[in-house]
Amino acid sequence: MVRVPLSESERERGVRLGRALREARAGRSMVEIALRAGISTETLRKIETGRIPTPAFFTVASLAEALGLSMDALLRAVEVAEEPLARSS
Repeated sequence: MVRVPLSESERERGVRLGRALREARAGRSMVEIALRAGISTETLRKIETGRIPTPAFFTVASLAEALGLSMDALLRAVEVAEEPLARSS
Protein backbone atom coordinates (compact mmCIF):
# COMPACT_ATOMS: atom_id res chain seq x y z
CA MET A 1 0.00 0.00 0.00
CA VAL A 2 1.44 3.33 -1.07
CA ARG A 3 0.76 6.33 1.13
CA VAL A 4 -0.16 9.47 -0.79
CA PRO A 5 2.04 12.42 0.26
CA LEU A 6 0.28 15.12 2.24
CA SER A 7 -0.45 18.41 0.57
CA GLU A 8 0.99 21.65 1.90
CA SER A 9 -2.46 22.63 3.24
CA GLU A 10 -2.74 19.31 5.10
CA ARG A 11 0.68 19.83 6.68
CA GLU A 12 -0.27 23.41 7.65
CA ARG A 13 -3.53 22.15 9.19
CA GLY A 14 -1.45 19.71 11.26
CA VAL A 15 0.71 22.57 12.51
CA ARG A 16 -2.45 24.53 13.46
CA LEU A 17 -3.83 21.47 15.27
CA GLY A 18 -0.60 21.15 17.23
CA ARG A 19 -0.63 24.85 18.10
CA ALA A 20 -4.27 24.67 19.25
CA LEU A 21 -3.58 21.66 21.46
CA ARG A 22 -0.45 23.27 22.93
CA GLU A 23 -2.39 26.47 23.71
CA ALA A 24 -5.23 24.47 25.28
CA ARG A 25 -2.72 22.62 27.46
CA ALA A 26 -1.95 26.06 28.96
CA GLY A 27 0.85 25.23 31.36
CA ARG A 28 -0.28 21.70 32.19
CA SER A 29 2.46 19.16 31.60
CA MET A 30 2.68 16.99 28.52
CA VAL A 31 2.90 13.95 30.79
CA GLU A 32 -0.38 14.81 32.53
CA ILE A 33 -2.31 15.35 29.30
CA ALA A 34 -0.77 12.35 27.53
CA LEU A 35 -1.69 10.08 30.46
CA ARG A 36 -5.26 11.40 30.50
CA ALA A 37 -5.55 10.87 26.75
CA GLY A 38 -4.00 7.41 26.86
CA ILE A 39 -1.15 8.23 24.48
CA SER A 40 2.59 8.51 24.91
CA THR A 41 4.24 11.79 25.73
CA GLU A 42 6.31 11.43 22.55
CA THR A 43 3.14 11.10 20.45
CA LEU A 44 1.72 14.25 22.04
CA ARG A 45 5.01 16.06 21.40
CA LYS A 46 4.95 15.02 17.73
CA ILE A 47 1.34 16.12 17.30
CA GLU A 48 1.99 19.48 19.00
CA THR A 49 5.01 20.14 16.76
CA GLY A 50 3.23 19.11 13.56
CA ARG A 51 5.42 16.05 13.00
CA ILE A 52 2.22 13.96 13.05
CA PRO A 53 -0.01 16.25 10.97
CA THR A 54 -2.88 13.75 10.61
CA PRO A 55 -3.31 11.93 13.92
CA ALA A 56 -6.04 9.30 14.21
CA PHE A 57 -9.55 10.53 14.98
CA PHE A 58 -9.73 8.77 18.36
CA THR A 59 -6.36 10.21 19.35
CA VAL A 60 -7.65 13.73 18.66
CA ALA A 61 -10.93 12.95 20.46
CA SER A 62 -9.02 11.64 23.50
CA LEU A 63 -6.82 14.73 23.56
CA ALA A 64 -9.83 17.03 23.28
CA GLU A 65 -11.48 15.28 26.22
CA ALA A 66 -8.28 15.37 28.28
CA LEU A 67 -8.02 19.11 27.62
CA GLY A 68 -11.70 19.85 28.25
CA LEU A 69 -12.33 20.89 24.65
CA SER A 70 -15.26 20.16 22.42
CA MET A 71 -14.40 18.73 19.02
CA ASP A 72 -16.29 21.67 17.48
CA ALA A 73 -14.07 24.20 19.25
CA LEU A 74 -10.97 22.30 18.23
CA LEU A 75 -12.10 22.13 14.60
CA ARG A 76 -12.78 25.87 14.55
CA ALA A 77 -9.35 26.58 16.03
CA VAL A 78 -7.69 24.44 13.39
CA GLU A 79 -9.67 25.63 10.39
CA VAL A 80 -9.56 29.34 11.31
CA ALA A 81 -6.18 29.98 12.88
CA GLU A 82 -7.08 33.45 14.17
CA GLU A 83 -10.08 32.34 16.26
CA PRO A 84 -9.28 31.93 19.98
CA LEU A 85 -9.70 28.46 21.49
CA ALA A 86 -12.29 28.28 24.29
CA ARG A 87 -12.53 25.33 26.65
CA SER A 88 -15.90 23.67 27.12
CA SER A 89 -17.34 23.24 30.58
